[in-house]
Amino acid sequence: MRNLSDSHLAYVIKDPDVLISPVVFASPHSGRSYTKAFLKSSVLDEQTIRSSEDAFVDQLIDFMPKIGVPILLAKAPRAYVDMNRSADELDPALIHGVRSRSQNPRVASGLGVIPRVVSNARSIYPGKLSKAEALMRIDRYWKPYHDALNLLISRAQYFFGCSILIDMHSMPHEAVAQIGNPQQDTEVVIGDRFGASADIILTDMVSNIFENHGFKVSRNIPFAGAYVTQRYGHPSNSKHVIQIEINRGLYLNEDKVLPSEDFEKFRDRLERVLAEIIGNTAQDPVNSLAAE
Repeated sequence: MRNLSDSHLAYVIKDPDVLISPVVFASPHSGRSYTKAFLKSSVLDEQTIRSSEDAFVDQLIDFMPKIGVPILLAKAPRAYVDMNRSADELDPALIHGVRSRSQNPRVASGLGVIPRVVSNARSIYPGKLSKAEALMRIDRYWKPYHDALNLLISRAQYFFGCSILIDMHSMPHEAVAQIGNPQQDTEVVIGDRFGASADIILTDMVSNIFENHGFKVSRNIPFAGAYVTQRYGHPSNSKHVIQIEINRGLYLNEDKVLPSEDFEKFRDRLERVLAEIIGNTAQDPVNSLAAE
């Protein structure tokens, strides 16, 4: 097996020496390469512009190659270009020369492939961007990231007959406070687009492992998955995608956008969960099930 470890302007691939499972991990929103030019173009300060970033998720999962699966990490920040959007989700309220049309709710709210806002609807720019600027970001960052993701998925399909993409995200604590139970805050949201992006038995397995390790889990509410789950999740073709959203309050000081004092403890806890998922998917019964 050729090692696919790579560092590109848009992403980093960290590949294991020995591939043991059809699982691919990805973090499309933890990029934090904020260029001086981008920061200068924004009306936001350097901390506020990071508010929609899945801060340090890349560090939470950086152990994965050691246990036999690859990880794909975006370098560009979500506020600059969003890897979890379609390349044609261009926002006419932000980009010159883009015609208004029937928009999906993401674009309408300012969260297209080139975001207009960060969390709490705070505008990133003082005005509009040129279409050339938007297309440049897509060509230099979005397309190479998705080329790399396709490569990893195709390799899993070749070696195992199926692929299981686990797309890792984090969510503000306030987004999931008191979902379903006023006495408990949701810690993990597992999304499979209500069964459309992954086999239900696979999703059950992932959910059960989190719950067995003491996590408070919600399924598909309030996050069922966006472009990546829709684009790459085709269970009938043995291509499965599960989105995992982690409550940032578990590991992050959200106000300062810095790891909290609980970061290492939480990382160890998460490692045990993900290692068990990998162990299960490396066994023939689970691989056979996922390939059906």
